[in-house]
Amino acid sequence: MHVAIIMDGNGRWATNRGLCRSAGHIEGAKAVHAIVETAVRAGVQILTLYAFSAANWARPPAEIAALMHLFGQYLFTETRRCVKESIRINVIGRRDRLTESLLRSVEESERASALGSRMHLRIAIDYSSRHSIVQAAQRAGRDADFSVGHFHHLLQEADYGTCAAGAVDLLIRTGGEKRLSDFMLWECAYAELHFTDCLWPDFDAQHFQNALDDYAGRQRRFGTLTAHQG
Repeated sequence: MHVAIIMDGNGRWATNRGLCRSAGHIEGAKAVHAIVETAVRAGVQILTLYAFSAANWARPPAEIAALMHLFGQYLFTETRRCVKESIRINVIGRRDRLTESLLRSVEESERASALGSRMHLRIAIDYSSRHSIVQAAQRAGRDADFSVGHFHHLLQEADYGTCAAGAVDLLIRTGGEKRLSDFMLWECAYAELHFTDCLWPDFDAQHFQNALDDYAGRQRRFGTLTAHQG
């Protein structure tokens, strides 16, 4: 099962409490730790987290700097735990705009956790689905063997995906917004969508389990009829 999460609401969580936005991001990182643990226990094979979109570069420089530092810190502190729990880490998105120190942390985490087989944790940083689709299309060119499967493979390469992730089964978005925001548009073609008003720092194991239970109760027909419809 592939679960993708748009982690929205860190800034609003902090503002509601009279705190700086960076405080919300710090609390959001704590929520990531809890949700990763819950996903592993629930048997999720792939968990993709939307941490920083390409559009987020428009935010104030101080907030961006704090976020980049937090990403690096998270990778430094969590990689050892992920290796111990056999969780493979992979960062997807553009890498040419990351700082040298963060890029080094990304590469070290991916290398250290490469043999993880219990769950594949993908973190989207400087990610834009439309950019990835364009990159994949440019690579495809006039390939005579072009197919949906081949394009998906090219898309994985454009995302720096180091192993196949497959289609998203369940997309969760916190924070009350009901849109995809340029996140995994191709992979979410048939994903079940779960939206919640809960701000990301408050999204805990029970909220996650509620989303999984909601998903389990849905019928996924992929354009076909159910058995009782004949």
